[in-house]
Amino acid sequence: MWVVEMQANVVDFTGKIVEKIDLPKVFSEPVREDLILRAVLSAQSKKRQPYGANPLAGKRTAAEFHGGRPGRTGAHRWAMVGREMARMPRIHGKTVPWLVFRARYVPQAVKGREAFPPLVEKVWEQKMNKKERKLAIRSAIAATAAKELVTIRGHKVGKLQVPIVVEDKLQSIAKTQELVDFLEKIGLEEELERISQKKIRAGKGKTRGRKYKRKIGPLFVITKDEGIGRAVNNIPGCNSCNVENLSAEYLAPGAMAGRLTIFTKSAIDKLK
Repeated sequence: MWVVEMQANVVDFTGKIVEKIDLPKVFSEPVREDLILRAVLSAQSKKRQPYGANPLAGKRTAAEFHGGRPGRTGAHRWAMVGREMARMPRIHGKTVPWLVFRARYVPQAVKGREAFPPLVEKVWEQKMNKKERKLAIRSAIAATAAKELVTIRGHKVGKLQVPIVVEDKLQSIAKTQELVDFLEKIGLEEELERISQKKIRAGKGKTRGRKYKRKIGPLFVITKDEGIGRAVNNIPGCNSCNVENLSAEYLAPGAMAGRLTIFTKSAIDKLK
């Protein structure tokens, strides 16, 4: 079991503690990493775009297998049986000599069809019970208050108490620099430095539109967007979310619980 303190300090724009509040019961939920994993995979599966091969791919050919036995005339003059050739559809004709008797259509032939191509009809969606999904979200919320899980994810919080609770004036910050200054004042300089780093991905992904990898930063949970949404979007790795729209994917990116989360006081009150 992870140790979770059921009280949190409320800080202002300068980083000073103005009051102390009790956390809602949702923060005492047991952290179910198995349910969080299922909830994240279920959410991601609904975003997948169906794909499949053209039904006629590899089948647009005049290749045909003429059975029969050698020596016959007429329709069976190209008979393959007895000529040490496999019984498969082949291209016939005398216009292009090197194409004569080339195999087509079958999966094992060059330029043939694929044996088991991906089908658009495949259902990628992973279903999950509503009660299990709600329990996964509550579990992910509780994980944000376990400092051990937050540090295991790689967040640099120093001596800060988690979760971080701020006055509602935070929602009215519209400029990114003001938000960065606030994060530095409360002691998240190392966290800002961590999420500012950008690494080149290893492997073929570099050539497929995902060349760089970035770290996941803090999540801002609010009750009303009065300008903070635009300010947060300009900080790499950070997200803002209304408390009513919290999901396991936001609270536990990559199905790893314990994301560094900054709540407004009104968001904490609404969680009750």
